[in-house]
Amino acid sequence: MANFYLDNPSLKHHLQHPLMKRIVELRERGYADKDQYDYAPVDFEDAMDSYDKIMEVVGELCGDIVAPNAEQVDHEGPQVNNNRVTYAPGTQQNLAAARQAGLMGLSVARRYGGLNFPMVGFIMVSDMIARADAGFCNLWALQDCAETLYEFGNEEQRRQFLPQVCAGSTMSMDLTEPDAGSDLQAVMLRATYSESDQCWRLNGVKRFITNGDSDIHLVLARSEEGTKDGRGLSMFIYDKRDGGVNVRRIENKMGIKGSPTCELTFKNAKVQLCGERKLGLIKYVMSLMNGARLGIMAQATGLSEAAYREALAYAKDRRQFGKAIIEFPAVYEMIANIKAKTDASRAILYETARFVDIYKTLEDIQKERPLDDAEKAELKKYKRLADAFTPIGKAMSTEYCNQNAYDAIQVHGGSGFMKDYPCERIYRDARITNIYEGTTQLQVVAAIRHVTTGTYLNQIKEYEAAQYAPELEPLKKRLSAMTAVYEEMVKHVADVKDGEYLDFHARRLVETAAHIVLGYLLLQDADRNPEFRRSAEIYVQYGATEVNKMHDFILNSPIEALGNYRC
Repeated sequence: MANFYLDNPSLKHHLQHPLMKRIVELRERGYADKDQYDYAPVDFEDAMDSYDKIMEVVGELCGDIVAPNAEQVDHEGPQVNNNRVTYAPGTQQNLAAARQAGLMGLSVARRYGGLNFPMVGFIMVSDMIARADAGFCNLWALQDCAETLYEFGNEEQRRQFLPQVCAGSTMSMDLTEPDAGSDLQAVMLRATYSESDQCWRLNGVKRFITNGDSDIHLVLARSEEGTKDGRGLSMFIYDKRDGGVNVRRIENKMGIKGSPTCELTFKNAKVQLCGERKLGLIKYVMSLMNGARLGIMAQATGLSEAAYREALAYAKDRRQFGKAIIEFPAVYEMIANIKAKTDASRAILYETARFVDIYKTLEDIQKERPLDDAEKAELKKYKRLADAFTPIGKAMSTEYCNQNAYDAIQVHGGSGFMKDYPCERIYRDARITNIYEGTTQLQVVAAIRHVTTGTYLNQIKEYEAAQYAPELEPLKKRLSAMTAVYEEMVKHVADVKDGEYLDFHARRLVETAAHIVLGYLLLQDADRNPEFRRSAEIYVQYGATEVNKMHDFILNSPIEALGNYRC
């Protein structure tokens, strides 16, 4: 029997990070729930034991049910019948198993029927499910929309919808339209208030909606007549039982085929306003998207893990010229790089999740009581870091996911091009990760201000100031040298004082910061667990080479050179 938690020690390593004590302390509010719920933890050790046991259940579910179903689900996919989605039989089995195991509403508060897990725990489950089947990960992980409903909905809406999620109702976020992809300000789905019915109604079309026939939808729509920008958009909650939304079709996609990506038609669909009017895009969707981007980081990391394991197993088994191909330097270097990039992706995934856990929980506590000065400073610090790490984490982990899936195919040679091996499906599933929920290019746009304001450099300096084992000093020195190069690059671009020149080099500056951050995170992992030392050494070598290339490019690209790139 396979278990995707027990066979991957890096998961327990991240679950046992020192910052978890603070996260659990905040999340459990002094373990007050123990007096009301018999499954609530009584102290930190009890909470960690609970997380560990749940992860083991998830690992077994992934290994014994989700992963074995993945190939058939990819082949069959969902269907549309009478304007409704019918999941593939394997997907139906996966959902039933997840519901039976109590994995719906994982991070929802206990008073609504959830398990009150921190974001780290939720993301870890996504990581494992994505390794088993990235398409099913989309269906399961969209329950994270409940966090947005909890944060911005009123108490009546929370009591109406959150217990449904915990009981197994699926969710979706309906944002994109035929003429509104990355530019959500262009959303035109019309929301009108019906005085006769005393409710809001939606009319129009949404496209590329993941799990579009879900039970509960969060919908972005234009509530302010005559507006054309983000200030005219509000968020609404739609319950499928109220009717009015039909699935026109399911998109015929390259990958993640088990996840129905739908075109929806809204015809007088009855909905509830979530939060305040006009804040749908400006406030609520921004929060929703940040959570979604963290989820895609987990999906990408799980796919990288799957790619690594497929490549490694094949390279050990496949023999050419009288020996296993893993004995050839060209192959073992490729596999070592896949492993290092996977470990780096996981390092920034859980670092970002920890930042999100702390600031989100403090924001929630702030609704219950005033924060003291130390808590206010803590909230401000971790919110800034979460805002900075989410785009570089999404960019790097999804690009590495694509590279790793590509290299896994290469290790398989001609066999990897055939559908006989899972790496072919993994390769197709990986391709969307650096596109949806904000392309890599949009992540650079979000991240560059943290280069110019010094957020990344300040955090890098904090990592640099930490104490590491003596045998890791050479790696630390190399990262310090990379940091000096980064500072020179930033100064060089800033001194030109030209916005287009900054935009042109933004990707190089952001990637350089990311290589240093990921290097330090792996250094920390190696300091806590020697098993990560090999990945740390390989990644820092790789990162230093990339940083030097980008440094040379920037210093040899005067502003006049921009003309060569314009079409």
